[in-house]
Amino acid sequence: MIENALLKQLLEAGAHFGHHTSYWHPKAKKYIFTQRNSIHIIDLEQTVTTLEKACAFAQDLAARGQNILLVGTKKQAQQTIEEEAVRCGMSYVNQRWLGGMLTNFAVIQARIDHLVRLENKKDKGELARLPKKERVKIEKEISHLNTQMGGFKEMTTLPGALFIADPIKDKIAFTEAKKLSLPVIAISDTNCNPDGIDYPIPANDDAVKAIKLICSKIADAIIKGKTEAFSAEAGLAKSGAKEEHEEAPEILGSHIFEPEKPGKSEEPKESEGEIASP
Repeated sequence: MIENALLKQLLEAGAHFGHHTSYWHPKAKKYIFTQRNSIHIIDLEQTVTTLEKACAFAQDLAARGQNILLVGTKKQAQQTIEEEAVRCGMSYVNQRWLGGMLTNFAVIQARIDHLVRLENKKDKGELARLPKKERVKIEKEISHLNTQMGGFKEMTTLPGALFIADPIKDKIAFTEAKKLSLPVIAISDTNCNPDGIDYPIPANDDAVKAIKLICSKIADAIIKGKTEAFSAEAGLAKSGAKEEHEEAPEILGSHIFEPEKPGKSEEPKESEGEIASP
């Protein structure tokens, strides 16, 4: 039933429409069901299967405390990528991909540190003491850096994996991820080579609804993985506290003083009416 429901959602979102038959990649043939009016139709049963595998991987990765970088710089994916990344608490790139963002991460991290310092100065009111011209210049720089790096300025280490809405549009991100052997989850349309993608999801990467549906499923899996990790940590902390509580009476047991009951310890007294023998 769950698969049928997901299949119906994908069909309604238009995820089954591929590209024109003259604009396709031969290696995507295994995901093509048929063609209609010179348009390739994607096999949505395979889409459901691959999407579930990708969600299981994302959930497991999030449960292990690793981050997934969401990437989508094409116009149809920008808003969805930002919304879903914020919802699941992950970093994202929805503007221009900065070359060397992964392969030259140290330099990018230095620029992020520079942005954070400028924002701290602004929050403390230090910019208000500067001349107007200089203040406006710094504020423009903050705005420009936030546009470029605002989605991933909290990312202090390399991500555990990437989710890419369109690996052809964001081929630099895909290439850098493969150079660093980072797993890639990506929407694979009929014009895309799925062989290099670790978790390809055959679907229409130009339909806003299809992108939103797939992104939301990945985000849901990440949230579920984070919840599992949090529950496991809470369970370990609770069991640790319980063990400490049980050990405490055993350690202190020898030092606990229990007063004897008066009826058992005292010797029986002679009755007042009894006369002692001479």
